[in-house]
Amino acid sequence: MSNTLEISITKVNIKTLTQLAILLSIAILAPLIHYQPSVGPTVNAALFIATGILGIRYGVLVALIPSPIALMAGLLPSPLAPMVPFIMISNVILVYTFGKLWNKNYWQAMVSASVLKFLFLWFTSSQLLEFFTKQAVAKNIATMMSWPQLFTALSGGLIAYGVLRYLKLVNKPSKLE
Repeated sequence: MSNTLEISITKVNIKTLTQLAILLSIAILAPLIHYQPSVGPTVNAALFIATGILGIRYGVLVALIPSPIALMAGLLPSPLAPMVPFIMISNVILVYTFGKLWNKNYWQAMVSASVLKFLFLWFTSSQLLEFFTKQAVAKNIATMMSWPQLFTALSGGLIAYGVLRYLKLVNKPSKLE
């Protein structure tokens, strides 16, 4: 009996690790596209999907790993280096908020998570970057970290909805359907 239990636990772990590896790969490789209107929604979709499929714990892992790797690989412009910790924190905010709310109402969870991520990035970039970089560069980065971040998070949430719905993981249909 214990052998059967061990086998089923191993299968679950292999399935979880495979899903995690796929979603991490998507989030890590997306910056290779070098086209922000595609990269942002792809990474955010991976965050929403990872959280929906694997939970907050693994969603946080997917949220933390891609940014430092993209920076080390030279896929992020060097002026964005001071923003990497804030991008990582904003991704965790998105994952945590979405993970806590999504079973109640997908759309409220996705929009809330996206808005909180955007607000955090906008605030940190507009208030703190002046300490790390030249003012002109800081203003350009602050612009990049403002409304485009809200757009990419919401777009990623829409993509994730399609995937999670296909996988039958969205429990309650919304009134928008």
